[in-house]
Amino acid sequence: MTDLKRRIRALAADPETSFVLIARDGVVELLTGEIVDVETLSDIPLEGADGPREVFAMVPYRQVRERGFEAQDDGTPLRCLLVAEREGLDAEELRAALPDTPIDLRGGGFDISDDEYADIVEQVIAEEIGRGEGANFVIRRDYRAGYECDDRIAALTWFRALLEHERGAYWTFAVITPGQIAVGASPEAHVVARDGIVTMNPISGTFRHPAGGATRESLTEFLSSTKETEELFMVVDEELKMMSQVCSDGGRITGPHLKEMSRLTHTEYMLRGRSRLDPRDILRETMFAPTVTGSPMQNACAVIRRHERAPRGYYSGVAALFTPNADGGHDLDAPILIRTAYLDRGHLRVPVGATLVRHSDPLGEVGETHGKAAGVLGAIGAIERDHVAETRDDDAPAPARLADDPEIAALLASRNTRLADFWMQPQDAAAAGRFGGRSALVVDAEDRFTTMLAHQLRHLGLDVTIAPWSEVTDEAVDAADLVVSGPGPGDPRDPSSPRIARMQQVVARRRATGSPLLAVCLSHQILADGLGIDLVPLDSPYQGVQKTVPVFGEDASVGFYNTFTARVAPGTTRVGEAEVAADAESGDVYALRGERFASIQGHLESILSRDGIATLERLTAHALS
Repeated sequence: MTDLKRRIRALAADPETSFVLIARDGVVELLTGEIVDVETLSDIPLEGADGPREVFAMVPYRQVRERGFEAQDDGTPLRCLLVAEREGLDAEELRAALPDTPIDLRGGGFDISDDEYADIVEQVIAEEIGRGEGANFVIRRDYRAGYECDDRIAALTWFRALLEHERGAYWTFAVITPGQIAVGASPEAHVVARDGIVTMNPISGTFRHPAGGATRESLTEFLSSTKETEELFMVVDEELKMMSQVCSDGGRITGPHLKEMSRLTHTEYMLRGRSRLDPRDILRETMFAPTVTGSPMQNACAVIRRHERAPRGYYSGVAALFTPNADGGHDLDAPILIRTAYLDRGHLRVPVGATLVRHSDPLGEVGETHGKAAGVLGAIGAIERDHVAETRDDDAPAPARLADDPEIAALLASRNTRLADFWMQPQDAAAAGRFGGRSALVVDAEDRFTTMLAHQLRHLGLDVTIAPWSEVTDEAVDAADLVVSGPGPGDPRDPSSPRIARMQQVVARRRATGSPLLAVCLSHQILADGLGIDLVPLDSPYQGVQKTVPVFGEDASVGFYNTFTARVAPGTTRVGEAEVAADAESGDVYALRGERFASIQGHLESILSRDGIATLERLTAHALS
């Protein structure tokens, strides 16, 4: 028996010993140390008696309450391993040292039946997306099964299977601590901070490989799907909101790329920006990935609370490794906790979710959860693998990457022709734009698109402050040179909502004093209502829809996320004191302007708004003129 095998056996045999195995960047690391559970992210003990220390943390979904968002408090601990020793291991030697006796599952099945899950999908589409509560939501169900084996041995057995059979994972890991054991292969780095550069990696769209593996033809069909393409664009928008909050330069998009794994292929972008924030603050402001929650993020948490049957535990949280750097601070590497199995006294739980959008087919979303669960179970060897995922021969030539196929590469690249060039170029947040020397107050109505709006307004030269609707004062509203009344979820016709009522007050106050006002999406609808224009629900919500629309003499390509619209008789160009830009056939109002005010139904800050920054500059200039 090798020394490493003896050590692994000794670690597995002691139920009080905690350790973490991480395979990343071609290296396997063994971390050991003391376990400390803390209440908040700021409590993560990065400083020891001798200075900065390395800490591994498991961050549960319930921590999203630190952002003021809803989540059931299920008591899942924010668990920290204070790394006393880090050791690099030879992957082949480690695999040989890990247990490999097959472990059979018994009594497997989902906690929610297929019919029940399909009903939930229909409810979310009708009652949440259909009523303007958001663009997309992720609703989870859990696959559960039993097994006859010690939890620690099972985790190490399944970790070995992942090392042998999974490819393309960002992290492959086993976390073994008293009462909390997890093993998985996460495809996605949620957030990374190194040397002052923050990176986020939005991944969306799931292509389940057919029997025999993915082909150019089958992948082309997937990449041509409207649902899959829009789903990715929506999560990029959502993560850019986070980047704009933590990065001085707002964040720059590169991609799209393919994330090819053994049984699944995803599409992804990379977002990068500069930040000097503490990594714990970066982690807090980016909780959590829209790919496993939805957008807008705050309302997605409320929707999850309404429709999921049980708390999430660690699902959709992150594993976070804080490593001391040469500057005396810490780098952060935090993959999202998906594609993960949780083990507890002979019980296996694999949480999986489907992203629900306006196009969603309930039975298709049921199938997606089955595919994701099977991907995890097959990867760990808990169910039979297909021949695509057989053990690799490391001496054999690597299989051809479909991303290298010229036709596939061209199809991927063509997606960017739809996107705003602004977010694909380097940006200087301190640029001296044409509105330098003036202040702007952006009122947030629970959609952090306001962070992207604020970044664009700073790019135009304005000194920008963001205030939540529930905290903004009348004095602040009066003092700003420009008030940007922001977007948000919900029905603009519902004055019983405190949020809608407050946004109505903000818009009315600026109008009454004749002070410069720019109203966006929800606030555009509120402005239109105040002008006597009818508000109606759309037949089909515009969630992540790109349209070219007339905006006062110029056509503009704009991204829309709205369920309601202001509507006038076709051909109407003026209502009272307001000039109207509307659809010639439907009368849907795209923009309004009058003395010292302007509004837009679409999101000029979205990546889908190719003409966003130019149109924003035009409307801002009009409001300030």
